[in-house]
Amino acid sequence: MLKKQCNASELQIERAKFKPVLPEVLKNGLNGMTIVKGKSTKSIADQEKVKELFKNTYGLPIVTFKKGKNKTFKNKAIKVAVVLSGGQAPGGHNVIAGLFDGLKKINKKNTLIGYLGGPSGILNNKYQKITADVLRDYRNTGGFDYIQSGRTKIETSEQFCSTKDNLAICNVNALVVVGGDDSNTNAAMIAEYLKEQGIDKCVIGIPKTIDGDLKNKYIETSFGFDTATKIYSELVGNICRDANSARKYWHFVRLMGRSASHITLEVGFKTQPNIVLIGEEILAKNMTLSKVVDGIVDVIVKRSKAGKDFGIILVPEGVIEFIPEIKELISALNDILSDNKDEFSNLDSMEDKKEFVCKKLSEKLSALMLELPVGIASQVMSERDPHGNVSVSLIETEKLLIEMVRKKLSELKRDGQYTGKFSSITHFFGYEGRCGMPSNFDANYTYALGYNAAMLVLSGFTGYMSYIQHLTKPTKNWECGGLPLTMMMNIEKRSGKEKPVIQKALVDLKGRPFKEFTKNRDKWTIGENYLFPGPIQYFGPKDITEMTTKTLQYEQIKK
Repeated sequence: MLKKQCNASELQIERAKFKPVLPEVLKNGLNGMTIVKGKSTKSIADQEKVKELFKNTYGLPIVTFKKGKNKTFKNKAIKVAVVLSGGQAPGGHNVIAGLFDGLKKINKKNTLIGYLGGPSGILNNKYQKITADVLRDYRNTGGFDYIQSGRTKIETSEQFCSTKDNLAICNVNALVVVGGDDSNTNAAMIAEYLKEQGIDKCVIGIPKTIDGDLKNKYIETSFGFDTATKIYSELVGNICRDANSARKYWHFVRLMGRSASHITLEVGFKTQPNIVLIGEEILAKNMTLSKVVDGIVDVIVKRSKAGKDFGIILVPEGVIEFIPEIKELISALNDILSDNKDEFSNLDSMEDKKEFVCKKLSEKLSALMLELPVGIASQVMSERDPHGNVSVSLIETEKLLIEMVRKKLSELKRDGQYTGKFSSITHFFGYEGRCGMPSNFDANYTYALGYNAAMLVLSGFTGYMSYIQHLTKPTKNWECGGLPLTMMMNIEKRSGKEKPVIQKALVDLKGRPFKEFTKNRDKWTIGENYLFPGPIQYFGPKDITEMTTKTLQYEQIKK
């Protein structure tokens, strides 16, 4: 095993022996299932606009696989392509393995190819055949290194035409897109384009993102979230123990998660730090940056009076977008940078760039921009991603908060209201979690998602996302099927233009997970109720090795 990876670790060698468990409904493939179609669906919002854009793939029914006999399936050999799109997430290789095994289970002559480097591989027609011998080395491993990933967005008429032509050149019958909300939006648009052109090819999406913001009633979690939050929780737990040992530092930990605060909330449950900022709550309460800082300072002062000049604060990387005035500023900057891309890029100094945008901002936003530290101002003006979004991972929000907290504490100290000592350390945990070796949950979940996608493809469905439900139950009892991609759509403004996008799922402030959090956070604030989760457990009692996220457990508690 793993002959090609001679430098494989002992754990990786053992993980190669792990055999993912399939849901019962998938075990006998298409021959052992019936396909149940629900009613016609509609998009989550902006129904008329979305319907107009997806004339051929809008309104599809939800598909559910049930145990039974399939009398209509014709077992014709097909060729399927898979592409990994966007940021990495633990379990991507098991999606490929599940897809491969599912295809081969039905017909040994079915073949799978992988486009290299993400969607650009489709446009450049760069791919390789997925083989059992090579795939063996990647099962149950982290990363996307087998075929790599990329963030190219297929959106122009020329790109759609190239996609169509290259799929035809390779004689591909179906394309499986593994990605997040933007990537699966792209999958929906490719499916619609091919239908519009009268081309009979399937396009299926797989829900991938560690951020946790690709979820709904049917997509209970995106793959990689479980593993990434366990990795981050180990690191934060270690910091909690260090802080409680040294008792002299405030640790500001920024966690990946783009716009939503799901990762921060989950790591908060697992480690119980002193302060956990939730961006969605800040927005709902219309809190200014100053108010957020005041809340942090209040806790620091209270702990200091108790003789505790130390603590841990978790900061979601996208929190800055939830602070109303900053959110408004970033939105305005998105439009300015989109409309004046060439002129802005020709400016050399940061001062010139700052002056340029300030002239185009409203008086209020211009004043806010001038108040920001040079480093933060530079980061909010940084180059946008292909989808027109600011790269929030580049905005060092924790340093901005520390600077403002220190200033506020100095003022309180002058007034005699604070006599403690404030020393801070910053951390950013992001890339450490994206390519980790998948947990048992993610190894099973991703394998099932890929296997299920093979069943959708072989059944001729297009414009669907592979979904697996009832994830807190034993794996054998998971429900499988397909969810129409257009069902998750709404219209958003991107780069100054209205575009269809799969709606992001933010932390639900009325949901059970957030309510459980609010019940406990005051207790975490003053005391040292830290938890130390330790590393992911791959072997041992099932209560530990097959443990799902706290978020998922709370969401599925029966009322």
